[in-house]
Amino acid sequence: MVNNEDLELELLLLAIYRLSGYDFSNYMRSSIMRRASARMNAEKLPSITSLTDRVIHDERVLSEILKDFSINVTEMFRDPPFFKALREEVIPILRDLPEIRIWHAGCSTGEEAYSMAILIEEEGLSDRTKIYATDMNETVLKKAETGLIPLHKMQSYTKNYIQAGGKKSFSEYYDADSEAARLKPSLKEKIVFAQHNLVTDGSFNEFHVIICRNVLIYFNLHLQQQVFRLFDESLSHGGFLGLGTKESARTDLGFLEAFNSKDKIYRKKSRNPFV
Repeated sequence: MVNNEDLELELLLLAIYRLSGYDFSNYMRSSIMRRASARMNAEKLPSITSLTDRVIHDERVLSEILKDFSINVTEMFRDPPFFKALREEVIPILRDLPEIRIWHAGCSTGEEAYSMAILIEEEGLSDRTKIYATDMNETVLKKAETGLIPLHKMQSYTKNYIQAGGKKSFSEYYDADSEAARLKPSLKEKIVFAQHNLVTDGSFNEFHVIICRNVLIYFNLHLQQQVFRLFDESLSHGGFLGLGTKESARTDLGFLEAFNSKDKIYRKKSRNPFV
């Protein structure tokens, strides 16, 4: 039997879907409930039903809850060993390709996409690499496109960069004022920021590398399987998939094999890989 709270949450998600087209029904319920509760507290509302009523009648609240439900946690060179493994193990395999296409799915405010642009520049591959960075949330994409990062974050980002095998002084990649660091325009030139919803949108290109880190942990098993099928359609033969530290690829689906299990890098199986 469905309890009242579960029913209230289902009605909230249905209202959001009908009004916005965003479907959160296959997200992990524990995560959705936490975010709904936080929005209830922010709006001083007593129940999920009252939140649903506000979502229906107040466009501001709908906009806010869409921001709440999207996943916007990122940082430059997040989990440095992952980026070091990309540099030392994946890039040498990609180096001989005439063109390299990389997709950062669920890019949030773009820090990891910019990190990849730095890595690609240092490896001398900028002239033949295009990075596509997508997210369902238009607000975070607009922020990503500015290339602005709060200055107080740059100390930890510098540490990440060094641990990830950075070859220069990290300060060479940005100009700073008293409040923010502005990343070099040449980094942004290599990135295409675009809206894409992993839940509802299909494949839009063929990629040699797909990075989707710390997104799948918010999806239930059904939605994870759906997203892995999308990655199967989108990866080149022999292409690489990078996941987050708490995630594992569904190798039982048959198209992926472990490449670097420790750093959560997988490779698409193929009789005729691109190398």
